[in-house]
Amino acid sequence: MLHIGICDDDSQAVKRHREIVESCLAKGGSAGKITAYESSENLLYDITEDGFFFDLILLDIEMPGNTGMELAAKIKPCLPHVKIIFITSHMEYAIDAFELSIFRYVPKNDTNERLPAAIEDALKLITLEEGKAYTIQTNSRLEKIPYKEIYYIARDGKNASITAAGGVSKVRKSLQQVYGELDAEEFIYLDRGLIVNMIHIMQIRDGMAVLKNGVSLPISRTHLQEVKEQLNRYWGSHI
Repeated sequence: MLHIGICDDDSQAVKRHREIVESCLAKGGSAGKITAYESSENLLYDITEDGFFFDLILLDIEMPGNTGMELAAKIKPCLPHVKIIFITSHMEYAIDAFELSIFRYVPKNDTNERLPAAIEDALKLITLEEGKAYTIQTNSRLEKIPYKEIYYIARDGKNASITAAGGVSKVRKSLQQVYGELDAEEFIYLDRGLIVNMIHIMQIRDGMAVLKNGVSLPISRTHLQEVKEQLNRYWGSHI
């Protein structure tokens, strides 16, 4: 079951957004639990103090107390994989969509048209991330690493070294072999000896891919423009 949060200080907006989410869940045949808030402080408390988990959160940016921007910055350390859709009447906030790894920005004056598409895209991505794992099998071990937990994969001599949330695993295969076995668009080359999982990229800065776990990975000059284009295509239109 998917866990979806909605936070907006306008009760009518909360009601409208809930209806849109319910419609998207029904359309995709997904089961979901929706929790709605009219106070950013209540949402933050539930996540940081009570350990609430969400796959997707719809946030109004212009709220009293914690703004949507401030709230997202506080939520991300607790829920690094959560997808956040910002709903705002001031699109100048969406200067850098990678800064907080925001999934999508939707203008308030176009929610009926743009919000359903944003939610449907988010639900598809969540399903994709949940469902795949890379398997390492030898005579002595069998290990499955969920795609969503893989940060990056580096060439290490005759091995490929997979850095994931659970630690580092090595497989005696070339980087090209592993890339072919992954067969997933979220994995891209940063250079000939390094593959990254795009779902973990927070921003591109000074020729480096900055990941959500704080690691910065170098991007070769020959790959830099292509990496930016692949990111833009993968995440879709944020504005």
